[in-house]
Amino acid sequence: MKVGIIRCMQTEDYCPGTADFRAVAQKTGAFEGVAEEIEIIGFTNCGGCPGKKAVLRAGELVRRGADTIALASCIRKGTPVGYPCPFAKKMEELIEKEAPSVRIIGYTH
Repeated sequence: MKVGIIRCMQTEDYCPGTADFRAVAQKTGAFEGVAEEIEIIGFTNCGGCPGKKAVLRAGELVRRGADTIALASCIRKGTPVGYPCPFAKKMEELIEKEAPSVRIIGYTH
């Protein structure tokens, strides 16, 4: 699996992404049960509210080899501040439309 992770720009000051990287390395959270090796292709943010740049950034991750796009837990679950992105569903829909052959994971840990 070659994964590109998109995180919330608003949480960058709170979270350096260590839990996302740990989940991939230890195959926990959304990566539990993945038998194949997991390579992180890239780690970027959504571009800020309302997350429109996430679509372009997902496309770039795919062009660079990602076969899976993971929306970091800060987007869907709101970790670590407890405020989920109100645009998460739409962001995911637009990424699916832009890259229909790519698997999308809605959280990381």
